[in-house]
Amino acid sequence: MSSPVTTLAQPSVPSAGSAPRLRTPRRYGPRRPRRSVLLTVLTGLVLLYSLVPLAWLIISATKTQEGLAHSFGLWFNSDFALWDNIRETFTYSDGLFTRWLLNTVLYVVVGAGGATLLAVLGGYALAKFKFPGKRAVFAVVIGAVAVPGTALAVPTFLMFSKMGLTDTPWSVIIPSLISPFGLYLMWVFASEAVPDELLEAARIDGAGELRTFFQVVLPLLAPGIVTVSLFTMVATWNNYFLPLIMLKDPDWYPLTLGLNSWNAQAATAGGTPVFNLVITGSLITILPLIAAFLLLQKYWQSGLAAGSVKE
Repeated sequence: MSSPVTTLAQPSVPSAGSAPRLRTPRRYGPRRPRRSVLLTVLTGLVLLYSLVPLAWLIISATKTQEGLAHSFGLWFNSDFALWDNIRETFTYSDGLFTRWLLNTVLYVVVGAGGATLLAVLGGYALAKFKFPGKRAVFAVVIGAVAVPGTALAVPTFLMFSKMGLTDTPWSVIIPSLISPFGLYLMWVFASEAVPDELLEAARIDGAGELRTFFQVVLPLLAPGIVTVSLFTMVATWNNYFLPLIMLKDPDWYPLTLGLNSWNAQAATAGGTPVFNLVITGSLITILPLIAAFLLLQKYWQSGLAAGSVKE
């Protein structure tokens, strides 16, 4: 009786002319985010809420004084008067709008620029140097951030009136030099953006503190500097309450206070309403802010995102 023979399957061997076939690794990509209809609707409503006033401002700036009263707010009138409104805005009342514009630029350059410089210097020092009372300084900065500026306006006015600085540009510039939020922002940014090892290497190479700051630290702090400068510039450009209580001479008004005085002309006895000039001036006022945000958007976004990813 013959015994059964078991045949084993031999593995196939590739021929000499063919390359071995490798298994393709399975790739696990990120899951596709789910689309939320509610979130899309809410985002659209917020976008609409933000753009409708801007659209109304642009459309209304193309109308005359009569066209503003006899036309729909969100549509153009038959008479397109944008260029006439711009020319009349700069020439009305002996070119007072130009003076207000230059005053605002002065307050922004000196006040906001000085606030940014002080915030950079103070934030870097608080982040990278150890000294007695550092915790107390931190508590004071946090407390100053929590106090609104309007709460300090009246005490600031009383102090400046004793010093004889009211109704002068210094009464607007000096308070604008203090930015607790900018100081805190630069403090946090410098703590993460400037490595201690880099500072030690610069000092070992013989660089002094000033040279280390200007050649090593400042390039690293560029996104934070742009972010702080944008915040302080917007705050100074739109400042209304502080100039309102500090200034009486219209020649030193910023744009916010000057346009409000034009708007109030219609309520005074014998005053001439110039609502078309107020609207056109408001449109001109926001153009520098829009340009600044668009031109510095890359640095601003990188400054806000700094420290969000832990290495």
